[in-house]
Amino acid sequence: MLAIIIGLILPLSPAFASPLVSERPSRGGFAVFADGRTTPILYDPQDAPVVAHAATDLAGDIAAVTGVRPTLTASAAPPAGRRAIIVGTLGKSRLIDALAAKGRIDVSRLRGAWESFVIATVRNPAPGLEAALVIAGSDRRGTAFGVYELSEAIGVSPWTWWADVPARRHDALWIKAGTRRFGPPSVKYRGIFINDEDWGLHPWAANTYEPEAGGIGPKTYTRVFELLLRLKANTLWPAMHRVSRPFNDNPLNAKLADEYAIVMGSSHAEPMLRNNVGEWHGPGEFNYAVNRDAVQAYWEKRAETNARYESLWTIGMRGIHDSGMLGAATLQDKVALLDRVIADQRAMLARHVDRDLTRVPQLFMPYKEVLDIYRGGLRVPDDVTIVWPDDNFGYIRQFPNADERKRAGGAGIYYHLSYLGAPLSYLWLPSTSPALVREEMTRAWDAGIRTLWVANVGDIKPAEIGMTQFLEMGWDIERWRGKGQRAFLDDWAGRTFDSTLGSRIGAVLDEYYALNFERRTEHLQWWLPGEKPRRSPLSPAEVAARLARFDALTATLDRIGSDVPREQADAFFELVEYPIRAAAEANRRFFANERYAGLIDSDPAEARAAAAVAASADERIKQLTSRFNNDVAGGKWRFIMAEEPADNQWQQYRQVAQVIAAPGLRAALRDAPQPSPPADTCPSRMIAGPPGAAGWQVEQGLGRSGRALLARTSGAALDIGFDLPSGCRAALGLVPTFPTEGQEGFALDIAVDGGASSTITVPRQAGDKTWTRGVLDNLILVPLPADLAPGEHRVRLRTRQSGLVLDGVMLSREPSEGTTH
Repeated sequence: MLAIIIGLILPLSPAFASPLVSERPSRGGFAVFADGRTTPILYDPQDAPVVAHAATDLAGDIAAVTGVRPTLTASAAPPAGRRAIIVGTLGKSRLIDALAAKGRIDVSRLRGAWESFVIATVRNPAPGLEAALVIAGSDRRGTAFGVYELSEAIGVSPWTWWADVPARRHDALWIKAGTRRFGPPSVKYRGIFINDEDWGLHPWAANTYEPEAGGIGPKTYTRVFELLLRLKANTLWPAMHRVSRPFNDNPLNAKLADEYAIVMGSSHAEPMLRNNVGEWHGPGEFNYAVNRDAVQAYWEKRAETNARYESLWTIGMRGIHDSGMLGAATLQDKVALLDRVIADQRAMLARHVDRDLTRVPQLFMPYKEVLDIYRGGLRVPDDVTIVWPDDNFGYIRQFPNADERKRAGGAGIYYHLSYLGAPLSYLWLPSTSPALVREEMTRAWDAGIRTLWVANVGDIKPAEIGMTQFLEMGWDIERWRGKGQRAFLDDWAGRTFDSTLGSRIGAVLDEYYALNFERRTEHLQWWLPGEKPRRSPLSPAEVAARLARFDALTATLDRIGSDVPREQADAFFELVEYPIRAAAEANRRFFANERYAGLIDSDPAEARAAAAVAASADERIKQLTSRFNNDVAGGKWRFIMAEEPADNQWQQYRQVAQVIAAPGLRAALRDAPQPSPPADTCPSRMIAGPPGAAGWQVEQGLGRSGRALLARTSGAALDIGFDLPSGCRAALGLVPTFPTEGQEGFALDIAVDGGASSTITVPRQAGDKTWTRGVLDNLILVPLPADLAPGEHRVRLRTRQSGLVLDGVMLSREPSEGTTH
């Protein structure tokens, strides 16, 4: 009767996202919930603590789906009754081992496997027990992943708590007969880095969720650990800014991480599991060349206290808070000092963790200037995992060469979905293209980067979609190989919201990411901090077209919103509506403000009308943000969302605040040299590349064209035809990737209209002017000859390195910039 009443109150979901589950019985199927009754859950109390946590969550998830909470029992004895869900780890659970010994479950592919599991229906597993649903893991995380796999299959999103995605109600839960095997994962260690938590996660925890800890503490980390397990992740680099209490400062944090089987690590700037910003207090400076004893004692203490936990030990050294290493001036001296640091750190690990260092996971990250030190001859021991960085904007700077791929320690990736730093930060809204993530991470895996993937996700909340994609690829790379951005977004939206809305939500997100690929919302200024303001290079027609696309998005949101079930409204606002509407208003605000500054002297009435538009957009952003913080989920997320720029910190890396009708901005924009926007007769536009040829792969959803071409091999050649209108210039548009082979640039052989081939170099040096413009525009232009006459032309292109991504042919009136010939 209870189930019937709940079914009348809340709508039932029409279908399951997973083929594992059905609402109808089938031959040999197993009833998790039928006839108003749930099946009890059983686990061995001697199993790992994470198994108990996962089993407890499963009971809650079944209750959320059915309205009836199953009985949860910790016992090694088979239950009395007709059926049971049995959860356990091979070699740790007496229940699972007994079933394996009797041949009731096939564990041949579990023995010795990493993070693998089976979900199997078993008939007559024990005397008096007619049927069981068995979730057996090869290790403690494998078991937990199996439990959360079932949770998601019955209709509980991994984001059920963090994004308020409600469980999908069902009036029956049947598991289809058979054995299903999962794992091992594509990447061994998969996780996130909580970073730049000053403006969201920390104030939310300190003021709303965990005020007793004064910020991010055990209660918050428990929620983070659960989320990671639901996403089949196993690794966390914790929050490390000055506002946060260091993770290991509270011993409960490390204990909880071990209970949840989460492998703790630390970022490139935080060796030996230390939080230098919060923990280094001297004596002396953090300089190994002159203060070796103090620094060594500081590291050794952490090796002693955390030796009993499963950890990833970052080795090497940088300065405090992401600054350069002290104590050496020349490249040769830096190499020698870092060699010494690494040798001493490994000696500590051998003393306190394991004499056999091949059994101690160690990471070395050649991030920023450390990449130059590594290239300068640094000797990284063979058993250490080299974690290659992206350029902070989603483009992987270097891939392992043939010799590096043979290293016993393997290779990893440190990737950014959020960033605080030069040339401009992006902290506020999710803006990294899923198409770019798919292309770069697939290329990384194919290059042998399979030991560790960690993504900087900022405060978690703005990065839900990107975090899901990144970790799903790390678990099963083939799931998304070759599938475009739209396919991923449709699938994600269908799993997260009502399945009938999946393609509609996927479509608006696809357009949202396309617009942000052309220019991120946080990069809506065409000057860098410290430079004089200048107008955008977009013509009035291009501005109008961009704003029209945002208008169409918000209009579509209005229509979709009216069809979103009431119980999904909070999740829809958090995950879809807020980022799209906030981005739309930020674009309206910026370009209206720019129009005001340009017209106030010549047409004051029109300028004031533009200022009113900017003011209205600014007010709507504040209303949206207030709704997120104060109204959504009953105020659950108070203080989590901060409009960028949130304050005056780190101004050298952040866009200026949009002050409406500001006289200072008006004067600066009026007096500064202005670019001449392209005439409307030749608006900038991208002509897509051809369907592809040998050695090229179409990347659906990537680039301005939406179908960029990736050179899979060196020497890949392509013929491109285009029509050049009168008064236009042409350039090849490249997505600013780096070569797979490890060089710092591309060499292209180009022949136009059957003429002689010439070689053009495209340097890829992170930090220079070409890179800066490239990451802000997500585009590098390679000019074609300036004397091309109007009409049809054909370009023959051959790249000498793989990893080149051709977006298409860009037409514009302005001469192309940013490329060295």
